[in-house]
Amino acid sequence: MANDETHQINEVVQRLARRYPQVAPDRVEQIVHDAQQRFLGRPIRDFIPLFVERIANGKLATPAR
Repeated sequence: MANDETHQINEVVQRLARRYPQVAPDRVEQIVHDAQQRFLGRPIRDFIPLFVERIANGKLATPAR
């Protein structure tokens, strides 16, 4: 189960890195993993990659002020 989630999170990183080529790939990865940290310890893991992608996409889509 954890390997499946890890695989899905890696796919999120790749997808967002392609969607936001102006952002350094390591920055995209950091944003995704920061979003994932919000869900540590949650017992139900099925939708975590979806939530992580939404959070990270929102941060990447909003220009820094």
